[in-house]
Amino acid sequence: MSLIRENFDNAESFVATHPQVRSVDLLLPDMNGILRGKRVEIGDLRQIYEKGLFLPGSMFALDALGGTVQATGLGFDEGDADRPCLPVPGTLHRCPWLGPEIAQLQVEMFEHGGEPFYGDPRHVLGAVVDRYRSRGLHPVVAVELEFYFVDCERTPAGNAQPPRSPLTGRREHRTQINSMIDLDSVSPILREIVDTCREQDVPAGTVLSEYGPSQWEVNLQHVADARLACDHAIRLKRIVKGVALRHGVEATFMAKPYRDMAGSGTHVHVSLLDESGRNVFASEGETDNLLLRRSAAGLLATMADCMAVFAPNANSYRRLRPEAYVPLHPTWAYNNRGVAVRVPLSGASDRRLEHRVAGADVNPYLFVAAVLAGMLHGMDRSLEAPPPLTGNAYTQPLEAEPLPIDWATAIARLDSSETMREYFGERFIDLYVTLKRGELEDFSSYISPLEYAWYLAPL
Repeated sequence: MSLIRENFDNAESFVATHPQVRSVDLLLPDMNGILRGKRVEIGDLRQIYEKGLFLPGSMFALDALGGTVQATGLGFDEGDADRPCLPVPGTLHRCPWLGPEIAQLQVEMFEHGGEPFYGDPRHVLGAVVDRYRSRGLHPVVAVELEFYFVDCERTPAGNAQPPRSPLTGRREHRTQINSMIDLDSVSPILREIVDTCREQDVPAGTVLSEYGPSQWEVNLQHVADARLACDHAIRLKRIVKGVALRHGVEATFMAKPYRDMAGSGTHVHVSLLDESGRNVFASEGETDNLLLRRSAAGLLATMADCMAVFAPNANSYRRLRPEAYVPLHPTWAYNNRGVAVRVPLSGASDRRLEHRVAGADVNPYLFVAAVLAGMLHGMDRSLEAPPPLTGNAYTQPLEAEPLPIDWATAIARLDSSETMREYFGERFIDLYVTLKRGELEDFSSYISPLEYAWYLAPL
């Protein structure tokens, strides 16, 4: 895999330009996309660039609560051994919501010999991207993220609740799609999010209100570097959460925070450039481009195998409900938001595919890696997509089998996928499914309040 090692020169320029910075948060996204790492003093930065930050490989064996799933072999079995984590180029930025003294820098993990650590999702994506480069193709990727603002105070039952509107003082429980009034109510938060994105070189574009109460979407602009697009998504999540807390509310990328309201998703748009910079999906007809159709066919063929990536935890599967703008079958269409793979309305030169299955809780590196792997699978095997759907995708009789909508089935499907083992690597798939099975086992051992309410009384 092609690697770019950044030297300390750019960091020195940053330090000179921002003399007020005293500490740097070193950030390593784990398997769930949760940021792990350390805060170091600015004087230690040169050593980080030259020798790396040493963290245990078990960072990628952590469940959602931060416990090590020992069955992965990355805990006690190898003595919780450290590996070097080196800076990701272009990720040293100030953190305005934390004050002028704090900056952040993203890192990725390597083996001691310099090889990429097999368990780091950023490297998994890099290996898939390199397959495209060997074919003279360059994926152009844009990520869209949905999230909720929620009150910092939970309900008496411990549930999330919408924050009070600063304009009305009320907690809204209605749908708000594209509502300008609701947009006005959080305008200061959204403005600070956009300004902070600009500070951190995150290309945030459109901000719009989504269906649920205080649910929002930020669209990131497309870039011709898939890893960079995911770096942007990781930074955006931290920005949204940090800025929200400064304004007295929390932001959550939980896939389904409310039982009776819309879930939050992550969508990714992908086109492909050749060596001359031409979009190889370009065509006058919406769906008649051969490579676009083959890419769509590959996405449909691998979608069920990848559900454990698109829906990575127990809550993810609560989002998978009919007629909730969440696809339940591997389907595709032009200008139709009810399908799994959409060809958006666009000009001939801007043809692209939009993948609409994943939740907001997805790890962006693994999501994009799975999408690009599926597209490549379709192109390399000359797969042909079925006719695009028209009309309501939820009410039509479909020949395609439904996507797995329970966690255990999805994990088992990924475990048995020869295709994803080819693209992600045997060791990574074994690590991922072992981790997820450990999470599932732990989650399933807890007794919920609903179980007491339903089953505690004698029959």
